[in-house]
Amino acid sequence: MTWDDLDAHLDRVPGTVSAYVGRLDAPPTWTRHADAAHYAASTMKVAVLAALHRAAEAGTLNLDAPVPIVNEFDSAQPGAPRFSCAQPYDNDDAVWDRLGGTATLRWLADRMIVRSSNLATNLVIGHVGLPAVADVWALAGARNSVTGRGIEDFAAREAGITNVVTAADLAALLGALASGAGSPGTLAAPAACSAMLDVLLAQEHREDLAAGLPEGTRIAHKNGWVRGVRHGAGVVLPDDAPPYLIVVCTTTDPADGNASGDEDEDDACLLIAHISAQVWAARHQL
Repeated sequence: MTWDDLDAHLDRVPGTVSAYVGRLDAPPTWTRHADAAHYAASTMKVAVLAALHRAAEAGTLNLDAPVPIVNEFDSAQPGAPRFSCAQPYDNDDAVWDRLGGTATLRWLADRMIVRSSNLATNLVIGHVGLPAVADVWALAGARNSVTGRGIEDFAAREAGITNVVTAADLAALLGALASGAGSPGTLAAPAACSAMLDVLLAQEHREDLAAGLPEGTRIAHKNGWVRGVRHGAGVVLPDDAPPYLIVVCTTTDPADGNASGDEDEDDACLLIAHISAQVWAARHQL
């Protein structure tokens, strides 16, 4: 396989497929539409995680203090009514089971990543604030990504406030976290970056990037999906090669009439797994 071969294969895929592959702290080995904007889906939760740890490091939040578990949030659209999450749209009943009770921010952050809980995400955003998430993107060197609202904030969505990522920006964010775990970085102290990587390593949704790797391969990653969208962004930690970044963002072209349904979701997962497998095979040459 050459990168040209992979590009040729992806040229035949409907919609937009973006990718970024490369070593940490080095120019990318291969990119494809790396600055194309995609709806973020749940990949924005990595920036929320970083904002939370930065606030804890600054002493403005205590990760282990219990906070109320509620389901009512301020909209990012000024003047709009407060909004709530819908449990059937979420991926983690464990957070909903605590509704009306309390949980620690550390636990909520864990559920936000490993199970991609939307309710946990909005609770964390409520404590750190969207400006703190914007600071994370800026510090990571992201050029085009924006986290403008919480999840299921439909009034904000209708007003054009959205969450956007690019493959290059997701790589910059994950690269900053991974590099910061070994030495003082731009996002947080090494201990905080290591803690965040541990959470990403515990990811339980493993049907895309991780599915293309040999069993047992360590990958610190976050994926995201809504109808017509599937993304995977991670740091792969091989035993026999240096770590590398891999980000694949896919958005199906609605014009092709094939932007919904479980079959499309399966196809997108298979595509990302295929790219992940090809990159793994080339890991010594990155």
